[in-house]
Amino acid sequence: MDLKATIARLGGNADELMAEYFKISGALSKLGLSDYESRAYIALVALGPSSANFVADVAQIPRTSSYKVMISLSEKGFIQSKQGRPRIFSPISPSELSERFIAEIKESFSKIDSVRNILSDKGVPQLVYTILGKSRVLDKIGEMIDKAEHTFIISSPSFPAIRRRLGKRFGSAVSRGVHVKVITTPFVKAPKDIEVVRRDGLIATDVISDGKAALLAAADLSACGYTDNESLAAHLEEFLRIMSDRQP
Repeated sequence: MDLKATIARLGGNADELMAEYFKISGALSKLGLSDYESRAYIALVALGPSSANFVADVAQIPRTSSYKVMISLSEKGFIQSKQGRPRIFSPISPSELSERFIAEIKESFSKIDSVRNILSDKGVPQLVYTILGKSRVLDKIGEMIDKAEHTFIISSPSFPAIRRRLGKRFGSAVSRGVHVKVITTPFVKAPKDIEVVRRDGLIATDVISDGKAALLAAADLSACGYTDNESLAAHLEEFLRIMSDRQP
């Protein structure tokens, strides 16, 4: 399907609409969506409940990738699906997503602000190191798993990517007696023999190792802050405990 030609036939300004389309798509990437996922979500909002193949045609993404893209959007909480032949996908309304993300962002910044105040009151140096690049961020998470002796907690909307890269390390940690807890979105597979908590609306990756080291990463794992300041790590661990204990 030629999207620009279709818009022109409907009497629209294809160039202006496409410019807006790419602007919105870029904004969604800041929430952790890939280019294909952004296109698919926008198309689904415009279309309403649709099959993966129909969304692929309108969003101009390969049909061979469409089902995987829709499942990923479902795991991230942007759409819902209904079993059938074909399987039908429906978008979560933009207003509902907006309210959810605003609440999560406020909560995250409130958490950061409270940590700043605690450390300031105690006169503790705020030693947070920035790590750039998805590969380096994943390597750091892997290093934290390897060094964990007692507990390892990770909360992430991007756990499938982490599991693909570091799955064996989770198994090694469990085998040496580390209690591993994973907080992730519904329907995401997790390694065996670990505690799993399902939560919608996760927008960042938090990692705590032994209550002594902490990492906070962007949704797409492109950058993170890391600290081995125990006061900061303990505070973040308490926040994750409260989040995992609350009712979904």
